[in-house]
Amino acid sequence: MKEIVNIQDLQKKFGKFQALSSVNFTVNAGEVVGFIGPNGAGKSTTIRILLGIIKRDAGNAEIFGKDVWKDSLEIHKRISYVPGDVSLWGNLTGGEIIDLFLKLHGGGNKQKRDDLIKRFELDPKKKAKGYSKGNRQKVGLIAALSVDSDLYILDEPTSGLDPLMEAVFQEEVEKIKESGKAILLSSHILSEVERLADRVVIIRQGEIVEAGTLRELRHLTRSTVTLETEGNVAEMARVNGVIDFRQKGNQATFSAENDYLNDILIEASKLGVKKFESAPPTLENLFMRHYEG
Repeated sequence: MKEIVNIQDLQKKFGKFQALSSVNFTVNAGEVVGFIGPNGAGKSTTIRILLGIIKRDAGNAEIFGKDVWKDSLEIHKRISYVPGDVSLWGNLTGGEIIDLFLKLHGGGNKQKRDDLIKRFELDPKKKAKGYSKGNRQKVGLIAALSVDSDLYILDEPTSGLDPLMEAVFQEEVEKIKESGKAILLSSHILSEVERLADRVVIIRQGEIVEAGTLRELRHLTRSTVTLETEGNVAEMARVNGVIDFRQKGNQATFSAENDYLNDILIEASKLGVKKFESAPPTLENLFMRHYEG
């Protein structure tokens, strides 16, 4: 796969505060990379460095093989960006602002623009000062998605959108991905990242603490099993790999170490299985593992 973004040992300080310690990850063509972490973890600082807004202290950051600080003007011709809180000119209409953004970028697909205005249910004739936060986000999204870019940097793009509009956004991201474009998606909505991302990068206190596909990361944690048996289900509490065993009647819920799932199934079958459900860990489980406490 063609590498679009390459970040190596990225570091940034604000005074004595170390915002980024050693950040490493890549984004390839045709994939969505979910970039997640709580407020203050370093997501926005990383994105601002990628956009050439602030200068890094150390390490390397490249987009399309070009330095993000020295070659920012060239890079910006091929990227689209949506921030988490879109600021607009209050006396211009939404439609005028979208057209201005497209003109500043150097073009844009007007048919695509009209289609997105309809799909996002935006009133383009209304002045921006009368827009809600959700409608301001729609303006930013429509402008960004109407441009044929090679990289889309989306920082909390669905902030303020209702679930129906989130679904429209997710469909558009799928289309972009299928066309071979690269997407860096930073979001607090973990279900959104889980649905869209091919790989996930989790940042904590300026350092990357996990990175990989969801399938790879799920090997690092446990599945949740719900089991109902004809025999005494309490006997399962003693089986290797069974953790946090909770029983109600002859049904039990517990966490299962993935390496022991086969042993757990064998022992459960001896008790006469009436119900066996195994759910893989969610992205939220993985995320909370690094942040709880």
